[in-house]
Amino acid sequence: MNNRKKILWITRTAAFVALLVVVQGATAALGNTIVTGTLVNALLISAVMTGGLWSGIFVAVVSPVMAKLIGIGPLWSLIPFIAAGNLVLVIVWHFVGGSSRIPRYAARIMALTGAAAAKFLVLYLGIVKIAVPLLLKLPDPQATVISGMFSVPQLITALLGGIVALPVLAAIKRADMSGTDL
Repeated sequence: MNNRKKILWITRTAAFVALLVVVQGATAALGNTIVTGTLVNALLISAVMTGGLWSGIFVAVVSPVMAKLIGIGPLWSLIPFIAAGNLVLVIVWHFVGGSSRIPRYAARIMALTGAAAAKFLVLYLGIVKIAVPLLLKLPDPQATVISGMFSVPQLITALLGGIVALPVLAAIKRADMSGTDL
């Protein structure tokens, strides 16, 4: 990777991390996880599709840590599970959504549905079926709230995040003077 590409990668990755912090902080006051989750997922997808796999991975792992550090994140013990869900989302988008073997439209639809389903499954199995009952040992009301947050809403926000990201990616592609193929 030449210096120009390294600088572009660092700049894009840092911009997505900064946007992520701003979005998480600004939407936390709304108390609506659908809005926050949708925007976070849109940023994760945009990061991987514009900055590449390593940019997406970095942003995916940093996301739950930054949320916790700014005071809106989950319990520390849930962060590895959330990071894993984010990782699955960006990896599927990278390999399926960026595929040149199938038409772009089809690849994006497959990435949208496949990544959302994969993230949902990782979070549901990891948090609802493993962390909450086996690791956290929370009282029933608290366990129910956390389990509810990491079930169907995660599927919805991942799908909506992909839908929001698609026009953003198209706009970035039009504005991108570097010739990066999104």
